[in-house]
Amino acid sequence: MNTAALVLIAEDEPEIVDILKAYLHREGLRTAWAADGRAALDMHQALKPDLLLLDVQMPHLDGWRVLSELRARSTTPVIMVTAHDQDIDKLMALRVGADDYVVKPFNPAEVAARVQAVLRRSRGQDAQLRDVLRVGPMEIDLETFHARIERDGALQTLPLTLTEFRLLAHLARAPRRVFSRSELIAACLSSEGDRLERTVDSHLSKLRKKLEDAGLPGVPVSLRGVGYRLEDVA
Repeated sequence: MNTAALVLIAEDEPEIVDILKAYLHREGLRTAWAADGRAALDMHQALKPDLLLLDVQMPHLDGWRVLSELRARSTTPVIMVTAHDQDIDKLMALRVGADDYVVKPFNPAEVAARVQAVLRRSRGQDAQLRDVLRVGPMEIDLETFHARIERDGALQTLPLTLTEFRLLAHLARAPRRVFSRSELIAACLSSEGDRLERTVDSHLSKLRKKLEDAGLPGVPVSLRGVGYRLEDVA
């Protein structure tokens, strides 16, 4: 499953859309396009994008109307795009609920950078609302039992078993601490038949292989005769 963030571009000029798509794809993001304001609202409802790049001057419904209706039902981050470099427009955008503001003509590389910045802020706020652990590029969601690795702007979900997830989450609560095998067995292995040191070693070996496949080699670290720790993950 592709977990890269989805950016909905609401813009009626195809040339601008093509440029934005190229730069956002280069950042590892997915895109969708709505050519007018009404389509933007419909596609937002259907696709649940992670961010909306919203032009002000569009057919059917202008960007202000779209933003106003969107804020009545959603907290999706929005970056307004307009040809007017006026303080009143910037203030209006922020007052109605936009997260950022870009003026045409713009540098598409800057727009892509702003998109990434707003997505990072949004993910951080979501993590505060949920019970989420973050260690380096890892995001461990304790509510949904999903563990993800961020690489090149995209999130890759790790295919972990429940026991592997429990072990990773337990280690992530104190990444530099060394956990003994008996601690990990007591905290993460529910079945009496699995409560053996060689069993926890097997689970951690499989976890290490999956992290290595996702681009994080060598973790968790095994300290012979002592236990395991997650170590600093870069």
